[in-house]
Amino acid sequence: QVHLVESGGGLVQAGGSLRLSCAASVGIFRLNTMGWYRQAQGKQRELVATIANSGSTNYADAVKGRFTISRDNDKNTVYLQMNSLKPDDTAVYTCNALGPFNVYWGQGTQVTVSS
Repeated sequence: QVHLVESGGGLVQAGGSLRLSCAASVGIFRLNTMGWYRQAQGKQRELVATIANSGSTNYADAVKGRFTISRDNDKNTVYLQMNSLKPDDTAVYTCNALGPFNVYWGQGTQVTVSS
């Protein structure tokens, strides 16, 4: 079983920045891909960004150029640096990990961007 714990959410003004962290209970080198998803109130969950073990990344069009995903295998942590935040970025952000046989999810952290 893999446990994922997110942190770093909060309230920020438009144009500001936040960095989310996702700490895993196992070595993340064991996990194929890790990523961040978000779900705004009344909307479906959507992909934000993913990072593979190789380091290759993938971003939703809405965050390209503003968000950066990274991973630190020594700390078993994945980060999401979010810059130039917009009110439309307001959502619960959840960490995701793809293991060899299972998919794991964290509990989520709220990000609120005020205009």
